[in-house]
Amino acid sequence: MTQLRVVTREIAPIGDPLEYADPANPLVWTRRGAWLVGVGDAFTLTSAGTETGELAARWRAVARDAVVDDAVGEPGSGLVAFGALPFDAHSAAPAVLTVPRLTIGHRDDRTWATWVLPDPTDDGTQPDPDEPRAIPFGPHWSAAVGPGTLTPEGYQDAVRAGLAAIAAGEVSKVVLARELVGTVPAGADLRRLVRSLASGYPDTWVYAVDGLIGASPETLITVMGGTVTARVLAGTLARGADPDTDRDAALALASSDKDLAEHGYAVRSLVDALTPFTSALAASEQPFTLALPNVWHLATDVEAVTTRETSALDLVHVLHPTAAVAGTPTDAAVAAIARIEPADRGRYAGPVGWIDAHGDGEWAIALRGAQFDLAGASARGIPFTAHAGAGIVSGSDPEAELLETRVKFRPIVDALA
Repeated sequence: MTQLRVVTREIAPIGDPLEYADPANPLVWTRRGAWLVGVGDAFTLTSAGTETGELAARWRAVARDAVVDDAVGEPGSGLVAFGALPFDAHSAAPAVLTVPRLTIGHRDDRTWATWVLPDPTDDGTQPDPDEPRAIPFGPHWSAAVGPGTLTPEGYQDAVRAGLAAIAAGEVSKVVLARELVGTVPAGADLRRLVRSLASGYPDTWVYAVDGLIGASPETLITVMGGTVTARVLAGTLARGADPDTDRDAALALASSDKDLAEHGYAVRSLVDALTPFTSALAASEQPFTLALPNVWHLATDVEAVTTRETSALDLVHVLHPTAAVAGTPTDAAVAAIARIEPADRGRYAGPVGWIDAHGDGEWAIALRGAQFDLAGASARGIPFTAHAGAGIVSGSDPEAELLETRVKFRPIVDALA
């Protein structure tokens, strides 16, 4: 087992933390002015989707053997790994946990740097770690975006197949997605996409991990010192064009039997999964309407207490996939998705976030984003795939669900443009 030697020190404010990320493969986690930016790769754990349940134990072993000198003590300081996991255990996309050589963190009025120290030289001398180095942003770019394997008509047929599965009693809810595909120019500075999402959607989790970049409104799980929080989003309606129509849209969503039923499935799924691992679990009785720049969501916050031995990755494993991105019952819904959707989701709707040496961390569901095929980059550009989905329940209308996916594509498509 590799022994990591980690040092964290507070540093002077550095301006824009994103300037320190790798333009070709940014490693970023940010929300509401808090930042974690990783540079380089000191250590990486990977696994097939069928083995992601072992990641928590493997990470626990890495953290146990690490020598950590953390003089900051903020969430995200000390030994930290950025992670992204596939949606489906049988996906071709691997799970990845990456410890950067350098991590820059910022929260409230504190800024820090965490170094994974290089190995000592032959004479036992410890080399000095590299200082953070800003990299000027590359030129602006735009992407070419086109339909994926499902045309709009094909997606409506997929929704009808989902409704048939519901009518047959196979599932109560199934979340079906479609994809857009395209390329960005060769050598594109992908931090431009992160910047656009962070500026346009500051209340979301903006993430960039191993070519997966997006702005998720949905917290999968946050664990800090034994306190567990989560937010369930299910039920969506586009924002109105003016204050009156916007207010009407929020009221319509809050009173929609279809959306309330969809939301109820998602909340029950999360509460049932958390209950064996937590105590003092509380969830609001009624959802509230959450406003994002382009949509209203029905939302429910959940809070609980867990033991110090239970890590964020342990809970990620038991929670994913939630009914909000798969359906109910979970196993039957995932099987229906694999049968109905023609393409592998990869890491779309999978967990994305970070974990530290104590097992604390913040994890979201990888929504409103795109997967960049960094290994497939060529002189013609960098290929990407973007996904958006909708929850199908009894009474869903195929055309309305198609329109919902168009609304959900807006953040990433606008940013790509």
